[in-house]
Amino acid sequence: MPQEFSMQQAIREAIQTEKDVMDFYIQAAEITQNERAKKVFTTLAKEEREHASSFFHIYSGGDLGSFEEFMARPPRDASAMLHQLKKALDESVHERRAMELAMSEEQDLAKNLRATAGRIVDPGVKQIFEKMAKETEDHYQIIESEYAHLMGMVHETDIDTFVRE
Repeated sequence: MPQEFSMQQAIREAIQTEKDVMDFYIQAAEITQNERAKKVFTTLAKEEREHASSFFHIYSGGDLGSFEEFMARPPRDASAMLHQLKKALDESVHERRAMELAMSEEQDLAKNLRATAGRIVDPGVKQIFEKMAKETEDHYQIIESEYAHLMGMVHETDIDTFVRE
């Protein structure tokens, strides 16, 4: 069934989603000791901030304050990703669990964004959700690759070596 979002509602939702995911990556980087994994999380946090910025600059609502003020707000308590990450702090496999959570959340988010886009009537709003879904799928691929490396699995950059042997 088609769903009617206003362009501003969609943009506001996109901004909040990007910030929630950024907050997760910042905290994941803080608990990660593996330097490669930490770099992946830090890079993804910066990308999420850039995505939020691009949406923020086309948002006409005044309820969020300035971009810097909004991004400096503490993470939302309702963020399921952060809740799961805090649970992982009690485990001895912080990095692995953080990456598993990130992959799961990115997959779920991409699926939900695609489903939402399919129900949107306004083509401009639909495009926002499709763009977010594509960026989310790209992030999943980055995390999956680093997870494989962290777990000692064959990394796609090494595939030629293993195929030839």
